[in-house]
Amino acid sequence: MRQLWPDAATLDDRQLEDLYTYPADERWLVVNFVSSADGAVELDGTARGLSTPADQEVLKLGSDLADVMLVGATTAMAEGFRGKHPDTATRERRLRHGLSEVPPTAVVTSGDSLPADAPVITEAETPTIVITCATAPGEKLNAWREAGADLLITGMGSVNLATATKSLAERGLRHVDCEGGPHLFGGLLAAGLVDELRLTVSPMLVSGSHSRIATGELFDTLELELASVVSEEGAMMMRYLVQS
Repeated sequence: MRQLWPDAATLDDRQLEDLYTYPADERWLVVNFVSSADGAVELDGTARGLSTPADQEVLKLGSDLADVMLVGATTAMAEGFRGKHPDTATRERRLRHGLSEVPPTAVVTSGDSLPADAPVITEAETPTIVITCATAPGEKLNAWREAGADLLITGMGSVNLATATKSLAERGLRHVDCEGGPHLFGGLLAAGLVDELRLTVSPMLVSGSHSRIATGELFDTLELELASVVSEEGAMMMRYLVQS
């Protein structure tokens, strides 16, 4: 894969891994998105149609090196999330970095959008953390528990994302890899919780009336600092640091 910024170079696998490693001594929350060149964030209902092999490679690095994966319930259902199922290379990589063998997935939901038999709960190798709020129906809470989920309740009528990420950090889950969707990204931005955006621009034009990568609450404009750009087969993988 070619690095275009900050220095032009051809990166081997270990150099690419180093580029996408989380800061060792800091809590760090990364959000990943892929979009078409004209800004669409899904194709035929999922982001998968926009992805490229290079995008999948850097997306895999994000989850391989994270303490926990974070996803909104609607995205988890639409994309068929099953939690992390590490291959041999991932297990070896996580071992080298002193990480648990299988990172948990944390799913954000107010209650209605996540059925108890969702694959992200029932097919996960390690218990999925369901982050929800106090007004979630009691029968749904019980069903999640019976399905094997670990519940984290924050906020009353909606999930308090600041409290949720703090609670994850208190569990030792300090490096968070968020894989969408747009409403969760918007909420994390509004709460001042995003440290880094990893955005892939896929070499496709889609047109139509697709949503943007962040939706929901309004907030003051945030400046981004370009940290790196790598490219392969026309796809541009950019890392931006969010300026406070």
